[in-house]
Amino acid sequence: MSGVTITLGTIGVLLSLICWASFIGGVSRMVRSIMLGQKDGFNRFGPVFARLKNVIVEVAAHTRMARKRSVGFFHWFVMVGFLLGFIVWFEAYIQTFNPRGGWPWLSDQVWYHGIDEFLGLGTVIGILVLIIIRQVNQRRGLNRFTGSDRRAAYFVEAVVLLEGLGMIFVKAGKLALLRADGYDFHWSTDWVTGPLSTILPANELMVSIFALIKLLTGMIWLYVVGRNITWGVAWHRFSAFFNIYFKREADGRTALGALKPMTMDGEALTMEKIEQRTEEDEDFEPLLGAGAIEDFSWKGWLDFSTCTECGRCQEQCPAWNTGKPLSPKLMMMALRDHGAAKAPYLLAGGKTTMGEETGLVDAEGNPDEAKLAKIPEAARIEAQRPLVGSTTADVSEDPTLAGIIDPEALWSCTTCGACVEQCPVDIEHVDHFVDMRRYQVLIESEFPTELAGLFKNLENKGNPWGQNNSGRDEWMNSLDFDIPVIGSDIEDFSDTEYLFWVGCAGAFEDRAKKTTQAVATLLHTAGVKFAVLGQGETCTGDSARRAGNEFLFQMLAEQNIETMNNAFDGVPTAQRKVVVTCAHCLNALKNEYGELGGDYQVVHHTQLLNRLVRDKRLVPVAPIDGAVTYHDPCYLGRHNQVYEAPRELMDGSGVTLKEMPRHGQRSMCCGAGGARMWMEETVGKRINVDRVDEALSTTPTKIATGCPFCRVMLSDGTTAQTDGTEMEGQVEVVDVAQLLLESVTRDGGLPEPREASWIEKPKREKTSAQKEAEQAEREAAEAEKAGATATAAPAEAAPDNEVTDKGEGAEVAAAGTAGAVSAAAAGASVADSKGAPKSGGLKLGGGGKAPGGPKAPGDAKAPGGANAVGAEAQSEVKDAERTEETREAAQGEAPATTGAAKGAPKSGGLSLGGGAKAPGAPKAPGGAKAPGAPKAAAPAATTPAEADAPAPASEASATGAPAAETEPGKPAKPTVGLGLKGGAKAPGAPKAPGGAKAQGAPKAAAAPATEEPTKPEAPSEAPESAQAEPAKADAADEAPASETPAKPAAGGAIPRSKKSGGYGLSLG
Repeated sequence: MSGVTITLGTIGVLLSLICWASFIGGVSRMVRSIMLGQKDGFNRFGPVFARLKNVIVEVAAHTRMARKRSVGFFHWFVMVGFLLGFIVWFEAYIQTFNPRGGWPWLSDQVWYHGIDEFLGLGTVIGILVLIIIRQVNQRRGLNRFTGSDRRAAYFVEAVVLLEGLGMIFVKAGKLALLRADGYDFHWSTDWVTGPLSTILPANELMVSIFALIKLLTGMIWLYVVGRNITWGVAWHRFSAFFNIYFKREADGRTALGALKPMTMDGEALTMEKIEQRTEEDEDFEPLLGAGAIEDFSWKGWLDFSTCTECGRCQEQCPAWNTGKPLSPKLMMMALRDHGAAKAPYLLAGGKTTMGEETGLVDAEGNPDEAKLAKIPEAARIEAQRPLVGSTTADVSEDPTLAGIIDPEALWSCTTCGACVEQCPVDIEHVDHFVDMRRYQVLIESEFPTELAGLFKNLENKGNPWGQNNSGRDEWMNSLDFDIPVIGSDIEDFSDTEYLFWVGCAGAFEDRAKKTTQAVATLLHTAGVKFAVLGQGETCTGDSARRAGNEFLFQMLAEQNIETMNNAFDGVPTAQRKVVVTCAHCLNALKNEYGELGGDYQVVHHTQLLNRLVRDKRLVPVAPIDGAVTYHDPCYLGRHNQVYEAPRELMDGSGVTLKEMPRHGQRSMCCGAGGARMWMEETVGKRINVDRVDEALSTTPTKIATGCPFCRVMLSDGTTAQTDGTEMEGQVEVVDVAQLLLESVTRDGGLPEPREASWIEKPKREKTSAQKEAEQAEREAAEAEKAGATATAAPAEAAPDNEVTDKGEGAEVAAAGTAGAVSAAAAGASVADSKGAPKSGGLKLGGGGKAPGGPKAPGDAKAPGGANAVGAEAQSEVKDAERTEETREAAQGEAPATTGAAKGAPKSGGLSLGGGAKAPGAPKAPGGAKAPGAPKAAAPAATTPAEADAPAPASEASATGAPAAETEPGKPAKPTVGLGLKGGAKAPGAPKAPGGAKAQGAPKAAAAPATEEPTKPEAPSEAPESAQAEPAKADAADEAPASETPAKPAAGGAIPRSKKSGGYGLSLG
């Protein structure tokens, strides 16, 4: 150490203070800018250990960078040289003062010398290779570095190279000093610097100068990047760690699959929440999407600042590769630069609304010129620019016309996710693009004209094609087997394992129909228990959401969720299995419906079919002729990571697969995603044509895929590229399921279908209707018990004529030959004691509604029935269950005889006719009514007046009027034996067709009959409603029991959903 070295060391320290101040200032400005973003709708801070693991794995193993192997390998050396090189770099503070010095203890360790050697050499070699790669790419015309800031890149590369050389030469100079002192280097730790030290002089001043260069090189880097916070190629060395930690998915997955919800103040927005907040605050203005840079979340700002400008996203983008103005990299850079330029205005409190200053205003609401004058002019000009607008306008002439993001670029995105999948620092491009689209659609109403038709068709017809919903099940007409439709052919999911979601394309698009039919045929052949919703389906809303129409998506999703949840009633969440053929439907149902209340186990048809082949339920026997190439659908592959199932299925089908150059994670989009399916391409080459050119380069006979959207785009592209050539008609675009169907075909026909069986043992719970029926039955039993207590005293007066039905939940009616208590009086006392409506007539079990009384909770109205049908029908059922004497006692008349009709069933709540299931009992096998089956004839013909006969007595009793005061009416035709509801079997009579006995229903108890019961007289007068609507009782005959889901309207029509846009299926 000498005076010169001390001087050099002092200069290095003083200059470093200035550089550190610049760098810390840059960090401060960047952090404050990021905090300008909105709250995020995700928990990005925890779980801590899982997120730290992601950072360690991605950084240490370079998992994302390694997808470009040559680049990833050498970049790893540069990264390690930067991270661990800090230890060697800070040692330069000591070495400028004392050339022979170093870290206490550490610099004497042999392993430290080895690390020093590795870092220096790795940094130099790594950065030289990356410099060469950049230069080679930049000479290829359009490339991944097009648009990147070359000045920043060259500066960073130069600094890294000098840093690496500084490490090597400082160590070599120190070895030269040691050699002069009689110490030789070790080949194990000094394999490069050792030989270099032999040609360097042993000079302390030289070592001090080398150390100062190493120190100042890094200090210059700190100073420059601190002054340029938009240099992502430099700042990603710090911000990348945070961006990886705060990635959307804590388990390490990319931000694909589900879209980021539209949020405000960190809360997902729905129409209901907006209405609620508007009612609470009249001045509430919802923030719908991103209409300005400050509308992005803080994670968005961090994304913009972290972009390394490496161009991997740009290289994979289908829009960029076909001449569109969209580049994910350039969009991130534009947003970053705009945010940095506007940040001073925003930090000062500025805010612009509809082109007027609303942030920095005086007491009268006028712009505060004094405060605005303190903001740099460049920031004030930048604040006037729209986020989305023409990028060709001159900012200096009119900033309000000079947009940041060009509309053509914004709407060119297919949301394929290639950018997100390839980004080495986990930027969430697609979420930001869709946020901007949301603002354009919901606030500005600025979107491609083709989307207006799409939105209209989705809202009015429930499908993008605008077809009538009645055509959703026409694809089944050409099949030679029946597919059960939930709500029509079957009432619930008790004997079904999979819901086959057909989708709009599978139902309406001719080419996609072939896929639907192939999948249905294969499932039928394999003996899978599956069903469809038929006309109950509505579009999942994927295209609407990707196009920015969030509320239309929510409307469609809520409608589908209501329908599906009703269909899956009684099925545990883990057993709600759905199989789909459309990759877009797969993504929506699996990843996006959960946040709205739809939790299902969704699989792609290639996954299920692959399992069936492995389980030998489908056996391919005929290999597929010719070569086949496979196109990975973006929403099946990148968004849902399904790559192997289609390939395994093709391999099992005997397919000779020839992969395209871009496949798997690097597969190119077909051009249909992001609602691009419904928009025309007017700029550059068509994306589907570009993809077909790549497919045709493999000389295939078939192009296979696993998505109907992809199939349409590839078919159109194949037609365009082969028409008029020798390949015309030689290449067919098919779905993977069609290849399997062809392979399992034997001698021109399919094998005999297997007997339907479960793939996995199912678990089922009670349906909502069953639970409601049980609850209603319990309430009825409690009411009957109370009624029995109230009538106990009168019954004791005439014990010789006591009639008791001891069935579970049965009514107890007591009557005597003399001094019988009026049922009206007893009914009034019961009603008063229980707080229920007075009922002096029939007591309705099973949650039935008393005539004139309030509707029982959960008592679903039968389709097509009127309000009075339930009460009248249940009155008849109860009337049928009573013995003659009991019915007379309930009407307040003295019985003529004693005893009960022989074979009378126990009265346990409602007596269910027509093969209906008893409340809480298992579903009767085959109990569903066969379509078109004739209605079972009642053993005793009754007139409408007879059916409604008990009602007047009930009403008279409920009002407290004695039965004797009613005017005598014409006696109705007496009911012979039990009054039976439609389809119920009379004792001793032949079994009514279709009237299977419900399993678990209580067995009818036979009471000894002493005398033939007398024929009761009808009440004095039938109510007007019964006279005006004589068909109601018959309508009630076919009404399902309260625990059975309601069937669709007559004729197979699906009732219109209460929500606008499409149809829903009412399942009870």
